[in-house]
Order: sequence, then C-alpha cells, then structure tokens
Amino acid sequence: MAQGYKQMLADADAVVQSVSVDQAAAMKTNPQVIMVDIRDPRELEREGMIPQAFHAPRGMLEFWIDPESPYHKSRFAEGKTYVFYCASGWRSLLAARLAQDMGLEARSLRGGFGEWRKSGQPVAEYPARR
Repeated sequence: MAQGYKQMLADADAVVQSVSVDQAAAMKTNPQVIMVDIRDPRELEREGMIPQAFHAPRGMLEFWIDPESPYHKSRFAEGKTYVFYCASGWRSLLAARLAQDMGLEARSLRGGFGEWRKSGQPVAEYPARR
C-alpha cells in the first residue's frame, strides 16, 4: 500500500527544521535567507503574502530548483537558506523536504501563513492577475 500523507508529513518533520513565526520574522531581515511562498496564485491574491517573499508555485518547485531544468530559476542557485511556507505548513513541510533532498538549505514555517497573519506580522498584497 502507498504511504499516506500523515506518514509523509512525519517523515519530513523528522528531517526538516521547522521555524516558528518569531524565528522566521527575525530571519526575514537576513540577506542570506529567502522566504518562499509555495501557495497557488489565487491564495496569494486573496490573502496576500509575506513582504519580499519569492513566489514559487508548489507544482513547479522541482523544475525551478534543478539547474539542469529548462525552467530553472536562478533564485534557487544563490546558496542561501530557504524558508518555505504555505497556508498551514503541510505543503511547505513537504516542499522543504524536497528542496533539502535536492541540495538546498531548507526550512519550513511552522503553522504557515495562517500563523504568520494570526501573529500580526506584516502582509503584502500580491498583484491580481489580469
């Protein structure tokens, strides 16, 4: 039988360092840290995003990280620490695990953007698609 999502999350949690909102807020000002929002553009349009975060849709992550891919984004070749986040932290935990497996220094924001907003941290608007 295939591995279920709960086991996948537990496996990822065992190897990925998750950071709290307070830790992420402190890290955000470090030029060696890149916040990566993996949510769908509709989520960003509706809810906003962490200011100065880099948007990398979850569905393209493998292709954007791999330098051999025709879709590679140089932002993932900067040798920095990447803090991935989604709405609640599940997708970003799996994304951070993937990024880590692909050679990046990756973290996951515990509680995701929902916790970020709830804690009163700043939120930037994401421009609506036309």
